Amino acid sequence: MITVHHLNNSRSQRILWFLEELGLEYEIKYYQRDPKTALAPPELKQVHPLGKSPVITDGEHTIAETGAIVEYLVDTYADNSWRPQRGTPERNEYNYWVHAAEGSYMPFLVMKLVFSKLTQPPVPFIIRPITKAIDAQIGKQFLDPNLQRGLEHLENTLEGRQWLLGDELTGADIMMSFPVEGAAVRQGLEKDFPNVMAYLERFRARPAYQRGLEKGGPFELGA
Repeated sequence: MITVHHLNNSRSQRILWFLEELGLEYEIKYYQRDPKTALAPPELKQVHPLGKSPVITDGEHTIAETGAIVEYLVDTYADNSWRPQRGTPERNEYNYWVHAAEGSYMPFLVMKLVFSKLTQPPVPFIIRPITKAIDAQIGKQFLDPNLQRGLEHLENTLEGRQWLLGDELTGADIMMSFPVEGAAVRQGLEKDFPNVMAYLERFRARPAYQRGLEKGGPFELGA
């Protein structure tokens, strides 16, 4: 039996979605972020040394990192529709998006979140004008341009496509769902990225996605 060590408002939500898409039986062990620090609880370190989510256990196997989990599930349980054949251009594109999710998109979204915290308590009120100025400058000169470029690339890729590789949902879409969710909150999609916004609405509307939400609990990246 697969066990998902699920942290609220985290990357593990897309693992629940994927498991529902695959129709696999699994159980969930729930963990809650610290309300003050938003960090994972120390109990997760008993599952994996880094103490982060997602982590799954499957028999004697413990797999951490979303990309590694998606690849494990594809290798072990999925049919060939979830990943293109080796040696094809489609496989190269698949590999790109699987790695781009965490390598090219999430770092800028995480940095945007971190710097936004500099403008809020517990940062002392007296220095907030300075931290707000720092946040604004880093956003304007570094974070926003990189996020804009990434979203433009995604927007162009999705032109005329339902999913990243065409008409079929793949593991690449599972991976990219989290940065798209984050971008909707941190950058906004409605005005400049209609293809990305429609893509977000499509995967949110999938029954398997909805079942994953019901089982995983509230998922609010803007919280």
